[in-house]
Amino acid sequence: MGQIEWAMWANEQALAAGLILLTGGIVAVAGQFKGWYFAAYSIAAGVLVCLLEYPRSKRKKGSTMERCGQKYLTAVVKLLGPLTRNYYIRAILHAALAVPAGFLLSTILGTVCLGIASGIYLLAAVRGEEWRPIEQKPRERPQGGGTMKAPPSNPPPRPPPDARRKQPELGGQVNPIPVEVE
Repeated sequence: MGQIEWAMWANEQALAAGLILLTGGIVAVAGQFKGWYFAAYSIAAGVLVCLLEYPRSKRKKGSTMERCGQKYLTAVVKLLGPLTRNYYIRAILHAALAVPAGFLLSTILGTVCLGIASGIYLLAAVRGEEWRPIEQKPRERPQGGGTMKAPPSNPPPRPPPDARRKQPELGGQVNPIPVEVE
């Protein structure tokens, strides 16, 4: 069996945590909760986590499904270099971002989720994983030479290939058994 790539799990967990922090912060600010400044912090932290975690990392083996619009944020994450590529730094960053949001009830779920993501990132870093961007391969255009076939000449439904062969026309068929009329 193959090895688990923990960074993929951490990425999904952290993205969900960022959305939960953002939602909890919006609820607390809109509801004018006591300690609303923790909610405003949670909104900013949620947006930062979502922007950092939206681009997926390339897998070691197999193919990686790129998220819609990921290439734009991938360029930003690549620019930040080792600050975003190293999973030890991500684990510490997520743990630090989670602490202030834990003082408000509406953002505590996001805090717990971000703490779990931080732990998974730490595990991924210990196992030697790091963030790698998904590069687009240039698409190969098919050559118009050898393998292209002409389009079909007769419309569907087409008979099976055996029935497509033309029968030689003999002008008429002769019945070998004589038929008598009564």
